[in-house]
Amino acid sequence: MSEGSRYFVVEASAMPEVFAKVAEAKRLLDTGEAATINAATRSVGISRSAFYKYKDVVRPFQDMLHGRIVTFQILLKHEPGILSGVLNIFAGTGANILTINQNIPVNGCAVVSLAAETSELRLSLEEVLSSISGAPGVIRCEILAG
Repeated sequence: MSEGSRYFVVEASAMPEVFAKVAEAKRLLDTGEAATINAATRSVGISRSAFYKYKDVVRPFQDMLHGRIVTFQILLKHEPGILSGVLNIFAGTGANILTINQNIPVNGCAVVSLAAETSELRLSLEEVLSSISGAPGVIRCEILAG
């Protein structure tokens, strides 16, 4: 195994509570809701040593993808206007679409790969995925790379 950094995406309910508290303390500091590390850690109920131990390695998923190019893979029903509706959702989020590649429909479904730059995103990636997944004609939406 390589000595380099390795990353995992873990559902919040499965990770130690201290990780979520470190992320919240960092958010409090970033937004100015807490003026000092001491105030932030006291507010979320962790020690300063726990904060310092994890502060450089814990960050929310949407923060990791903010300002980056994210590739979505979307499975759509092959019906007029479905792709247009998905593109309208992206337009409303502030994502800057860089590329769109739609495969030829098979069995009434088409796979669309879409790369978007996310620095101006007004929603979290989870909210974007939820909006697209709930759109009419969308069968599945997932992030391939980011």
